[in-house]
Formats: sequence, C-alpha cells, structure tokens
Amino acid sequence: MKTLASWTVGAIAAAALLFSLPSPSHAHERGAGGARDGQRPLVIGHRGASGYLPEHTLESYALAIELGADYIEPDLVATKDGVLIARHEPNMINTTNVGQLPQFAKRKRKALVDGFEEEGFFASDFTWAEIEQSIRAVQAFGERDQGFNGQYRIPSFDEVIELAQRKGREEGRTVGVYPETKHPTYHQRLGLALEDRVLNALQRRGWNHRGAPVFIQSFEQANLKYLRGKTSVKLVQLIDANDVKADGSFDFSAPFDRPYDWTVAGRAGTFADLVTPQGLAEVRTYADGIGPWKPYLISSACVSVVNNACADVNGDGRINDADRKLLAPTAVVANAHAQGLLVHPYTFRNEQRRLASDFAGNPVNEYLAFYELGVDGLFTDFADTAVVARSLWVLKNDPDAAKCLVQGKHNRQGACRGLRWLNAN
Repeated sequence: MKTLASWTVGAIAAAALLFSLPSPSHAHERGAGGARDGQRPLVIGHRGASGYLPEHTLESYALAIELGADYIEPDLVATKDGVLIARHEPNMINTTNVGQLPQFAKRKRKALVDGFEEEGFFASDFTWAEIEQSIRAVQAFGERDQGFNGQYRIPSFDEVIELAQRKGREEGRTVGVYPETKHPTYHQRLGLALEDRVLNALQRRGWNHRGAPVFIQSFEQANLKYLRGKTSVKLVQLIDANDVKADGSFDFSAPFDRPYDWTVAGRAGTFADLVTPQGLAEVRTYADGIGPWKPYLISSACVSVVNNACADVNGDGRINDADRKLLAPTAVVANAHAQGLLVHPYTFRNEQRRLASDFAGNPVNEYLAFYELGVDGLFTDFADTAVVARSLWVLKNDPDAAKCLVQGKHNRQGACRGLRWLNAN
C-alpha cells in the first residue's frame, strides 16, 4: 500500500468540524450510515502505529493496539531461508538501516520487482538470523519523528501473530492480524512463495480457520484464488492506481495499473475494472472484501488548474491534497455491499498536506466522511485518531451511545463499558 501533526487526541475530538459532501449519484441505504450487521467499522493499524514509530516493528504494532486498533497489518516478504518477515517491500533500503551497515555493503544490487528495476538491499539476500540480529527499522517518512531510528528490530510473522494474541488477552478484547502478501509473483519466481508460508504460520497459532480474526490481502489476484482453495480465512482484494489527475480521474501508469499477475498472464484492463459491478462479482467468487485506495470511494479534483496541474490555492508554497476539493462519492461501497463484499479503504493519515480542503485541516473530518459512507473498516497510520472519530460517529448515530458513555459500568446494560463499548466489535 502507498513532520508528525501536533494534534492531541483531545484537540482532534474537540476540533471536529461539520461539513457537507456532494450528494452521491446512488443512494446508500444502510441505516445509521455505518458498517453492517450492527458492527462498528474496524480500525486497522496500517503497518502498526506507523505515524508515530518506525513501521512494521513489534513496538509499532503494540502501540497501535494500545491506541485502540482492532487489527494490525503486517506486510510480508520472505528471507533467503524462507522466513516471513514484516517489511513494506522486498527492498529494505528505505525502511531499515541496512545501507549504513558495512558488513552488508556488498549486498547492494539491482533487481526487477514487478517489471521495474530497483537498487537496494533485498530481503531474499539475507537470512532471518542476519536480519534479526543486525538490521533495525527506521521511519520511512521524512516528516515524521526520526528519533526512534535504529532502535527496533524486524519481526517475523510468527512474532506478530503472537503479539496480537497476547495483547488481546491482556486487553480483554480480540486483536486480529491483517497480513498482506507483498509481490506474490516476484516471490514465486524466487522459489519463496508466500501463500503456504502464511497459512502455516496461522496454523501454528491456531488461526487458520473461518472464525479467526484474520484477513489476508493482496494486490494480485491469482494468489488470492490459490488461497481460497486452501483456507477459509477471509481474503481481501486490494485495488490500486498510480495517481489522481487534476480532474479527479485516475492515472494508471505501470506498475500500479493492474494486478501484476494480469501483466504476466497477458490480461488487459486496469484495477478500475475490479470496482465495476462485473468486477466486484468476479472478486466475490474468491474474496470476502475489497481494499480500495480511498479515492475510488471519494475522489478529489484541483480547486484551480494551471497547466493541467493543481495550483497552490492556499498559498503555502506547496501543491498537495490541501489544494484539492472533494468530488461526489462513488457507488463503489453500495455496489460492493450488494455483492456481499466488505470495504476497507486505505490509507488514512493525519498530515495536513494529505487532507483535501473540504476537511479544513482536521483529519477527524476525513474519517467521519468515510464512516458515513458506510465503509466496514479502514487502514490508518494513526489509530488513535480513527478511534476518536469512530466514537464521534457512533455518538451521532446511536441514540443510546451518550448514556452508555457517561454511565459506563454503572449502566444497567451489561454490555455497556463507556468508550470501550462504543468501539467494541
């Protein structure tokens, strides 16, 4: 999936603004504007609490759980000896200190990943012991706190599952895992196929079954179809694009144009085909949900266009999402739900430059817009903000929520536990 904002949780909640979205072209009748079957939308800790700590570390995952995440999301790649580790990409150059370690300097090389050449240090050139003992994580986003760089080691998938299960027991609630199989075709060509390794890890921890708090996700399609024949665990088809153009339409430049296994197989089309009614019907044959890039649900266009690009309308000297305005929501959520598919968009981030002008600089407003649209969960780098926004959304839509929030355990309703009750799934 593709300077930390100084908001505190209290300030974000207090500053939440009301705003109106353009009317969608298709009505979405779901009652109370929310997730189905009485469930609250899931908060998925994207790479852990990656807005605060270096991504894909046990510390980042643990912080996401402390901040209220229902699921933690490890991206999975394979080491030389076939151990699954949590890294965003096979190339570790941007998310670890490996480039600063002289003992590994000669391992820097070029490799093709999904048809495009990269240079760096690839997980498949290292053993698990080398990674565990020597390589440490760094913050991949320059605007975020760099003070934790080099402190935390890279975990295995087994360790991530163990953490989720242990933290769930400690907190008295279920904490799930939401692994992504990264570049499945690439790993298959290396002889390090991910799929059975993922299932074996889940089996070892008793989570390879339909009722387990597990979603397995992929941007490719063939490996999800393979997994469907091997497990009853819930599967999610990720849906990407390269960029959003000035008018709000998508740029489908490679390699973000289509699932890479389509490219290998010679199948035409783009990711956008998967969010049509016909595409969603196809997805339903092998998956339980979709994980679309959030502009597929609510896109945005430049407030002002100069030379086919956004103009700096807010005068901050930069051109980014703050210079864009929201377009009407699409029918993707409604169409996916009509097929019985869950919808978990990605990725929600707090930085001001990532927020469309409609959100008035407040990330809570973005979450509220998508909760109201009816998503079943979402991926966030800032689980605390997502949880606060979800609480506000529940208070707006559930007439009993305020009473339960105030009275907590003193309420006659046995399930009422204040804020934790509001966020229970």
